Amino acid sequence: MQKLFSIISFVFLLLVQTLVCADNSAPRILILGDSLSAAYNIPIDKSWPELFRSNIRASHPQSSVINASISGETTFGGVQRLAKLLDKHAPDHLIIELGGNDGLRGLNFTQSAANLSQMVMQAQQQDVSVMLIGVRMPPNFGPAYNARFQQIFESISLQQEVYYLPRFLEGIAAGEAGLMQNDGIHPTAEAQPILAKKVFDAMQLVLSNH
Repeated sequence: MQKLFSIISFVFLLLVQTLVCADNSAPRILILGDSLSAAYNIPIDKSWPELFRSNIRASHPQSSVINASISGETTFGGVQRLAKLLDKHAPDHLIIELGGNDGLRGLNFTQSAANLSQMVMQAQQQDVSVMLIGVRMPPNFGPAYNARFQQIFESISLQQEVYYLPRFLEGIAAGEAGLMQNDGIHPTAEAQPILAKKVFDAMQLVLSNH
């Protein structure tokens, strides 16, 4: 009887370990962003979220990447949508790429920070890890405005202990010709693999710690 119990216990532990490994190898990743993540003026299959999905699946074949990005989205819009998205998709990880439209429209920095903070808190309350992507304003907004804008992301990442990917557009916005669309705000299709690799490399670090 004792031997049978030992065998059953061993099988149970093996099953638990298998399920845990399966869960770790099948991360569910939700992207909540604006036009930078919504294939603005480029084919969807060329966008960084789609390329990122392919990269993740190469290393985690059972993974799921849900892109809930909308062109024109603000941090306030993200707050309004996030709860339903978390309930619907039950992600393990959340990538937040929001705030750019707040900055472009000159919205109140304090409110933008509060919105981002609320989204992080909502996710963490459901044991969802968060990666915050930092974006910059175009140079014509001036260095002082950009510095204050960047401080929003840096402060939240430190205070709420989230993964932070700064300078998302670095090397693209002021890089070689052909990487930015004529509006000077949105990357071209040629720039998307660069963005996808940045997010993929950062997510690999996240996954290695979970």
